[in-house]
Amino acid sequence: MKKVILLLILIISFISCKDFKKGVEDGYNAAQEEAELKKTEVKLYTLDGGNVLVNKLEIFAQDDAFKGQSKTFADAFYIVEHPNGRLLWDAGLAEGLVGQEPFTTPNGAFTVSRKDSIVSQLKALNLTPKDFNYIALSHSHFDHTGSASKFSEATWLVQESEYNFITSDEQKKGDNYPPIATLTKVKKLNGDHDVFGDGTVIIKSMPGHTPGHQVLYLNLAEAGSILLTGDLYHLQENRDNRGVPSFNFNVDQTLKSMDAFEAFAKETNAKVYIQHSVEDFNKLPKYPKFLK
Repeated sequence: MKKVILLLILIISFISCKDFKKGVEDGYNAAQEEAELKKTEVKLYTLDGGNVLVNKLEIFAQDDAFKGQSKTFADAFYIVEHPNGRLLWDAGLAEGLVGQEPFTTPNGAFTVSRKDSIVSQLKALNLTPKDFNYIALSHSHFDHTGSASKFSEATWLVQESEYNFITSDEQKKGDNYPPIATLTKVKKLNGDHDVFGDGTVIIKSMPGHTPGHQVLYLNLAEAGSILLTGDLYHLQENRDNRGVPSFNFNVDQTLKSMDAFEAFAKETNAKVYIQHSVEDFNKLPKYPKFLK
């Protein structure tokens, strides 16, 4: 009888140990799954970098497609939240416009305005420019570089061709250079770049609008795959008709970039957001409340 009882005790102990081990393994696997999930919890927030009234919309075509038309463009900047860091994508219009009357450029093509500064908007979110690991600009035109100078402690992710262009002696004489002059922590890119190394935030080289123009691919936790166009497209009509603005750096490069962009969008099943589209601006999530 004693032998039977002892045997039962051993069996129960063995089962208990096995169950305990399984519980530990299940807990470990759950922790692993949670860690993997957190890796991909990428979020995007859209903030207001100003407005651009295009008085001469015809400059956004090689022909007379928009002759005599005008249109209001959105001009956003974007916060990309990743478990391993934070990226600012584009920087809106010049900070000096805040609190001023709308300004019309000397050629009469644009009337620009900005209601609020980037520092003020970030403060409302419990953030400062020092909270950003990276800054990346789709390109170095004035309506995308406006607040860039505030992010001097962030690493600037820029195509080498764009860097060489905007830091040339000729460009230093113009209005596009000053906002990026303080960005001394530079990572020069030559093609696509996986920002955090996990495929969720990828800068895609799409030259043509400028020598080193780039777009942004995101695999978001809630919205899935999306693409921010930079200025590859300014209007839905540009995308529908492969329309190239008259002032683009290189038309052939632009058309090749459009082909590459559309192929990639199809491959990833990504939703496309045209950055200057007011309609697309209104679709994207706004104003998060970050907790430090």
